[in-house]
Amino acid sequence: MEKRLAKLRERLANSNLPAAFIYSKENRRYISGFTGSTGYVIVTADKAYFVTDFRYRDQAQQQCKGFEVIIHGSSLFDQLKETILSNQIKALGIEESFMTVSFYENLKTNLESVELVSLKGMLDELRLYKDPEEIENIAKAAAIADDAFTHILGFIKPGIKEIDVAVELEYFCKKHGATEMSFDSIVASGVRSSLPHGVFSQKVINNGEFLTLDFGCVYNGYCSDMTRTVFVGKADEKQKKIYNTVLEAQQKALEQIKPGIVGKDVDKVARDIITAAGFGENFGHGLGHGVGLAVHEEPRLSPMGERILEANMVVTDEPGIYIAEYGGVRIEDLVLVTEDGHRVLSTSPKHLIEL
Repeated sequence: MEKRLAKLRERLANSNLPAAFIYSKENRRYISGFTGSTGYVIVTADKAYFVTDFRYRDQAQQQCKGFEVIIHGSSLFDQLKETILSNQIKALGIEESFMTVSFYENLKTNLESVELVSLKGMLDELRLYKDPEEIENIAKAAAIADDAFTHILGFIKPGIKEIDVAVELEYFCKKHGATEMSFDSIVASGVRSSLPHGVFSQKVINNGEFLTLDFGCVYNGYCSDMTRTVFVGKADEKQKKIYNTVLEAQQKALEQIKPGIVGKDVDKVARDIITAAGFGENFGHGLGHGVGLAVHEEPRLSPMGERILEANMVVTDEPGIYIAEYGGVRIEDLVLVTEDGHRVLSTSPKHLIEL
């Protein structure tokens, strides 16, 4: 955590900010190592405080190395006021994208003499670049998900419900080291596979249907994210064309992922292939996004993605085709940008699997 604190302090100094107040779960964990659900971080040029309540006293002492742990009494805001004013802080950087209006108003009321200034995603910028330990954790989460996919192929059969598949995926992932799922698993069959975020339902999976599985799990706080679409039964020519179009788009975009390329240019490679095949109107989301402590973070691979990819960023590559009242296909890999190209962290097969 010392290196992360040093980098944050360097960013604060460059922005002429004397201190930062960290509120969000992911940034709190990133900078302090704390894995609990409640706590607040204050970082100055030479001090770091972790403020929490009695429930997390021992946990914070164990996890927050290099921080002065403060256990607040009945009033959190009285404690924050005392800590901030005792350090003669005149301007405080805050995470305006995460803080509730109520919390902000309370902070503002208690810190009348302190200017509250946007951190402008300062912590998010630091989290863009994964260190070796973070990469190892993401890769492990991806490996658990790959094993879960292999397992679930033997579980899927006509007549079971989407929720049965989702529960089995979660059980397998947790049994093999995951603490939780990265998000509610998307298990969408038949016409529901045309829903990009078709979270599992009570629908029965039938023969002759696409089945999209989009899921990930969390290992040591870090997320994975992958999608595979399989076919229950034998696919016809139209279904094969849709699948192979998505597969080609996914693989061609993957070939472009490397340092120096702009996110929107990777997106365009996949989008052009899908459009040329006549399905342009059926691909309505961005190609990919960053993954780390949060399952959706920077950088973005989309028509609006202006950020240049650099080594040690982790992104998804997930084009799709979605036809209402018919079905859809999405294929997604988790990808690490390396110094000379990329490394695919999702190793599950991508050819059309017919069950």
